[in-house]
Amino acid sequence: MEHPPYLVLLYYLYTDIANPEQYCEEHRALCESHELLGRIIVAKEGINGTVSGTREACEAYMKAMHSDPLTAEITFKVDEEQSHVFPKLSVKARSEIVTLGLGSEDLSPNVTTGHHLTPSEWKEQMKDPDAIILDARNDYEFDLGHFKGAIRPDIGNFKELPDWIQEHRSQLEGKKILTYCTGGIRCEKFSGYLVQEGFENVNQLLGGIVEYGKDPEARGENYDGECYVFDQRIGVPVNHVNPKTVSRCKHCNTGSTRYVNCAHAPCNAQHFCCEPCQKNYKRYCCIECQEADIQIQNSATQPNI
Repeated sequence: MEHPPYLVLLYYLYTDIANPEQYCEEHRALCESHELLGRIIVAKEGINGTVSGTREACEAYMKAMHSDPLTAEITFKVDEEQSHVFPKLSVKARSEIVTLGLGSEDLSPNVTTGHHLTPSEWKEQMKDPDAIILDARNDYEFDLGHFKGAIRPDIGNFKELPDWIQEHRSQLEGKKILTYCTGGIRCEKFSGYLVQEGFENVNQLLGGIVEYGKDPEARGENYDGECYVFDQRIGVPVNHVNPKTVSRCKHCNTGSTRYVNCAHAPCNAQHFCCEPCQKNYKRYCCIECQEADIQIQNSATQPNI
């Protein structure tokens, strides 16, 4: 069977980058030379990216990254695709490669982080009835898919997680904490934050959900739904053993993994909507949004008196 012609690369590395702005310019040139598209964030603490390109281009890019002493230890998670999954290339310098917003209390995962669990170890640890499985992602990511029994923090942004932890500290203290995210990067810093806050038994899924789905032993078992990704695919399958759809259409309540944005621009709420309901409800999340657009359209067609 012929392999798909494109690859998607997901990666991160916490490493000291002295001049992020200069590195951005050099790295953008590298990506453009291979016609890669995607999103890359660079900070003094490291690099975080997802790119797509032809198989040949991605292999050349990985070789270049591994040839650079600064990024030689980087690990790539690789998916095969039929085409690009990004519309453009963005390479930006930021204060953090993933924003937890700890300010003066910020930490380096290379110094302080939780205990790494391989996918097979994670699979076994989830069976512990006394363990707390804590999702380190945003609420809309959780709603598309999550590990069985995981706690869903009510947050819309990663930097809200520390406040959530403080509000729910009592239910976490003294427990074995198993935390996970998409590819592992958020957990590197979040688990370090938990350790810094005095939690003693903090564990994180090495490589995140993506690696868990690819592992030949774990094979995504006991992950319900799909994994939310920040590109045109929106969701990718994980579970190859006992898959289950957990997200449901907002209108008819049937199982659906189709995330769409509300057609009413001021709302733009992301919601699950099956194909038949998208036709029936014209991609609006609710009747109020549809009526608001009708009023706007009617006002625009009213003659001036």
